[in-house]
Amino acid sequence: MGLEQKLGESGIVTAKLEDMVNWSRTRAMWPMLFGLACCAIEMMAAQSADYDMSRFGMELMRPSPRQSDLMIVAGRVTRKMAPVLRRLYDQMPYPKWVIAMGDCASTGGIFNNYAIVQGVDEIVPVDVYISGCPPRPEALIHGVMTLHEKVQKEKFKDWS
Repeated sequence: MGLEQKLGESGIVTAKLEDMVNWSRTRAMWPMLFGLACCAIEMMAAQSADYDMSRFGMELMRPSPRQSDLMIVAGRVTRKMAPVLRRLYDQMPYPKWVIAMGDCASTGGIFNNYAIVQGVDEIVPVDVYISGCPPRPEALIHGVMTLHEKVQKEKFKDWS
């Protein structure tokens, strides 16, 4: 039972533009390669054939911020790396989203000292937090699905 049978004689499909734009955004998110510590290994594993994030439209991790709209911060962020992270975030095109992957990116983890940022949300706005030390690839995929649900609910008036 394909789309052709459901259309009937008219051959017309109606949808809200907002829904179509959000659908296309979720099916073509390109994450930026930004692994800082042990969580980066799990992020790379999520791209492997066992988990296959490409089925969600994330064919490859982009090394350039100008070609990506999703930043996955995987690992601890040092005070020295914080300005670099902010510069990369500022270079990403709009719309852009951020996932904090792991306890270190979310809250500083076990590193409660002056050199580690106690949560990447001090530097960039975070859309989804993924817990774990390090989180499994399934957790990253669940976080991406959570972000997809958030993007699907966005309205034109919320875009700025």
